[in-house]
Amino acid sequence: MSELLILGIIVAVVLAFFNRDRIKNRFFPDEKRNYTIDDQFNSDKREREKEIDRLLSKMGKNGVNDLSAKDRKRLDELSKK
Repeated sequence: MSELLILGIIVAVVLAFFNRDRIKNRFFPDEKRNYTIDDQFNSDKREREKEIDRLLSKMGKNGVNDLSAKDRKRLDELSKK
């Protein structure tokens, strides 16, 4: 009887090992997958604001002249959104 119990436990562990991704996704779903449209918009807005803040702090005391052409172009794109 104890041999069957040990065999059952081994089979359960092996099945759990090979299905670990499905079990993980079932009980711990990816947070980004469950976003509503509003959550996605707010997340994108926060990311844009962080990038704008990074570019503005990079400008320093000399203004726009401290930015590279690529950074100036990106700042213009972000400010139009």
